[in-house]
Amino acid sequence: MGGTRKPVQTSGPEHPPRAGARRWAARLALLVAGGAIALLLTAAGGRSLALLVVGLAGLAATVAALWWALARHGAARAVSAALAALVPLAVLVSYATVGLLWAVLSVLVLWALAMLIGRAALAADIEPAGPRQYATPPPRSPFLIMNPRSGGGKVGRFDLVAKARALGAEVAVLDPAHPQDVAELARRAVARGADLLGVAGGDGTQAEVAGVAAGHGLPFMVISAGTRNHFARDLGLDRTDPSTGLAALTDGVELRLDLGVIGERVFVNNASFGVYAAVVQSPAYRDGKVPTILRELPELLTHRTGPRLTVRAGGTVIDAPQAVLVSNNPYQLGDAAGLGRRARLDSGVLGVLGVNVDNAAQAAGLLRGHHGRGLTTLAEHEVVVDADAPDIPVGVDGEALLLPTPVTCRISPGVLRVRVPRDRPGAPGTRPTVDWRTLGRLAFGRDVPARADDPADSRK
Repeated sequence: MGGTRKPVQTSGPEHPPRAGARRWAARLALLVAGGAIALLLTAAGGRSLALLVVGLAGLAATVAALWWALARHGAARAVSAALAALVPLAVLVSYATVGLLWAVLSVLVLWALAMLIGRAALAADIEPAGPRQYATPPPRSPFLIMNPRSGGGKVGRFDLVAKARALGAEVAVLDPAHPQDVAELARRAVARGADLLGVAGGDGTQAEVAGVAAGHGLPFMVISAGTRNHFARDLGLDRTDPSTGLAALTDGVELRLDLGVIGERVFVNNASFGVYAAVVQSPAYRDGKVPTILRELPELLTHRTGPRLTVRAGGTVIDAPQAVLVSNNPYQLGDAAGLGRRARLDSGVLGVLGVNVDNAAQAAGLLRGHHGRGLTTLAEHEVVVDADAPDIPVGVDGEALLLPTPVTCRISPGVLRVRVPRDRPGAPGTRPTVDWRTLGRLAFGRDVPARADDPADSRK
């Protein structure tokens, strides 16, 4: 592809909130939180401690019930799920019987408002700028691969083939009855002179073609026609209408993003080991992901079967985790399942999540997104997963593989040129965690230090 790439406005925020506005927002958050506590003490008086004990007991019982619902089958699961729904109602009824339901609900609303304002005040400290965008001329010979089965038939439903061809793209439509090597299709297109490679399909297909594009230094294009579209979402594309992604052919900008590498294979999202990899290996997974996970999860959580894993990342060793997720750039804090969002795709580091859950308390920490004994989070350039077996199951962008141990994952910074529409919804920002001590420092005029653990700081 010819032409000079010229930097244009980045997709990050143009004008961070002024220090004065953030300071007043921090003060307001503290004031509202203090008002919530004052309301509870005023309305309940000496009964406030009893209310708090009842609420905490209800929370503990609900979390335990949720754990049993995940870790059991049949009647035990049904009863546990019912308890998880009924216990909070019972707590609210107990508050109502003493005439304090209004006060408790008011306190919850005020506390939620304080958290919302606090996040807004802290957002400027941790929200990283988006990747730099480059203005480049439109491709002359784009080549797109489309899977008509992806996303329940989105390729046909949105008439993507005809629309792409009308914009001058060569389109190869995969035949579900005759599996094809998409990487080889892409390489042949490059040999014929293609100057852009694109995919309308699942994340696994996208990763294969992205590897070819990166290897030849060509731009890559994503059309969000898959089921979950993790990569498309983190690129800020419109997942409700995949045809809007075709605008990148005529009015697009280019991003320079990272790729994860596992062995000799690239991944755009993640490589999973242990529990999640075992689920991906199930023959029923592709046709029904959620039902398969619910069906397989109890045995995987409550019975430590399969190879014993050991993870080495930097100077850290994670011994015998139940599940490990190695991602192309870290997921946001609290996403232990790896099903959430990445605020950055160009930080130059892998995200590592190690999960080890043995009881309801650890499960509660994971559900709340808290660091605890059940969760280890790291950001490293290279991760080695070993096991007491010669081969282990691995899920690579949702594709089931069996790889020889040890398995090495690494990051390749900035190797993927991704062409996206200039006008798109935009990638999500990081959701900050409310730290009341930090809010206090901000509210009273003291400097708030930058987060040392922000992966954006290691941007290449």
